[in-house]
Amino acid sequence: MQVTLQNIHKSFGAVDVVKGLDLDVKDGEFLVLLGASGSGKTTALRMIAGLETVTSGIVRIGERDVTNILPKYRDIAMVFQSYALYPHKTVFANIAYPLTVRKHPKAEIEAAVKDVARQVQLDQLLDRYPRQLSGGQRQRVALARAIIRRPAAFLMDEPLSNLDAKLRGHMRAELKHMQHELGITTIYVTHDQVEAMTLAHRVALLDKGVLQQLDTPANIYNRPANLFVAGFIGSPPMNFLEGELKDGGFSSPAGSFGTPSHASAAKAVVGIRPEDCRVTTPELGKFAGEVFATELIGDHSLVTCRCASSTVTVKVDKDFQREIGEKIGIGFDDRALHLFDAASGDRLG
Repeated sequence: MQVTLQNIHKSFGAVDVVKGLDLDVKDGEFLVLLGASGSGKTTALRMIAGLETVTSGIVRIGERDVTNILPKYRDIAMVFQSYALYPHKTVFANIAYPLTVRKHPKAEIEAAVKDVARQVQLDQLLDRYPRQLSGGQRQRVALARAIIRRPAAFLMDEPLSNLDAKLRGHMRAELKHMQHELGITTIYVTHDQVEAMTLAHRVALLDKGVLQQLDTPANIYNRPANLFVAGFIGSPPMNFLEGELKDGGFSSPAGSFGTPSHASAAKAVVGIRPEDCRVTTPELGKFAGEVFATELIGDHSLVTCRCASSTVTVKVDKDFQREIGEKIGIGFDDRALHLFDAASGDRLG
């Protein structure tokens, strides 16, 4: 079911936490609210759930205005970071709880629990208690308890953050497949850009309560709307050079080169991702510098180059060898450049 936020504001006293947020989450969409701590993403989710009041604005689920409706009447299911399982209840009883409190017939509950447990691979663990489960299994119980209600929307608040890295990767794949199979609108909060980029149909990136960009993961990565988005998305982060942009030519202390744009700005920033750079000889590079550090990551290496007052990171082959202090050049395809106005932070072109 569609979820809509219209000009949502939330203040705690004199502190504005969410500032004029507009979102239109499509029926069946997986939308991720992404941002650092304090960006307002969890507060926005809690307002959708009804766990926080809205200072001003409208929340709609489907055609209903639910802005002032209690959480239990909103037909949503929330999955928390902490799992929030009943320790004294079995897996079966935890999953069945939403139907039990609504006094569904026992036979119907049993059939529903077994069906949902099979979907999340818990059908062999229904007699166990939460203390007997791994972190990933507990999270699947929390998901099953949400699924069994077949709500209008799932709301998920950093549900994978308590899991180790390997299990997070496994659970991401499970979550994505499950949401695709169920087709239920899902709004997911995370500070982890990898989760956002791998799970979402669209990402809403927030900073200090303001929506910075709402788009597909590919568009956010390839065409960031501003300097904040460009610097937040990508690991390692985008390289930035400050300088002057005039008639498509960029000049900076690190070097001067042409760009595909004809824009001009007295104070501009050029961004280029490490994977779009290449190491070459000093005379063949767009600008030159010296090796500051090399890091072997595993399937690739990262070279940090000191270029005048700036540092530039380049993603290179894992077998790359250069000595610290060695002179190198940095090359790139002009089409890979991202241009921003330094004053406003907005994308140029």
